[in-house]
Amino acid sequence: MKRRLGLTLCLATLLTGSSLPAFAHPHVWITARAEVVFAPDGKVTGIRHHWTFDEAYTAYVTQGLDKNNDGKLSSEELQDLANENAAGLTEFDYFTTLKVKGKPQGFGEPREARMTMEKPQQVALSFLLPLKAPASASGNLAIEIDDPTFFVYFSLTDQSAVTLANAPQGCLTSIAKAKALDATMQKILQDEGAIQATPPSANFSVEYSNKAIIACP
Repeated sequence: MKRRLGLTLCLATLLTGSSLPAFAHPHVWITARAEVVFAPDGKVTGIRHHWTFDEAYTAYVTQGLDKNNDGKLSSEELQDLANENAAGLTEFDYFTTLKVKGKPQGFGEPREARMTMEKPQQVALSFLLPLKAPASASGNLAIEIDDPTFFVYFSLTDQSAVTLANAPQGCLTSIAKAKALDATMQKILQDEGAIQATPPSANFSVEYSNKAIIACP
């Protein structure tokens, strides 16, 4: 399991250069969808993410962005925030791991960052995360979307949360959703250092991570 890099790590610094009020983990809740993008030759070229943030984070991060005071937030008013979000995720590997035949793949800089108000009180971020080099889809691909430090809790809606774009015929996807945070885990997370102190046998990185396995012929 990965360990937290420091107690001062703050998602708001990551996403906006600001700081969120202090409260127990998770600080931010995200419902995630992802689309694995394939090139015409059948190689994987990137992952298109779509993350919907919780209402509390949305209210905090969008303060002062309604420039025309019409009571709505347009994609144009949210664009600077989208750019900051995508750029700031670099330090944390975009909360994304992609392995091809067990080998981790490197990512390039995110592209096509955009934010929209999906619901009246929830903002969503979408961006394309390209691979540094296209990867063969033959065999198994494994994708994980999570934050092992539990600063952010990612969840997938259902088995359709990870889709394939232009995949070779015969590719199949199997999704293991992150375990819901039960009362015991919520209690552990009340203590800032509790995750770091837990023994490896707790295996939180397996139980509480979102993983998709893609098998192509």
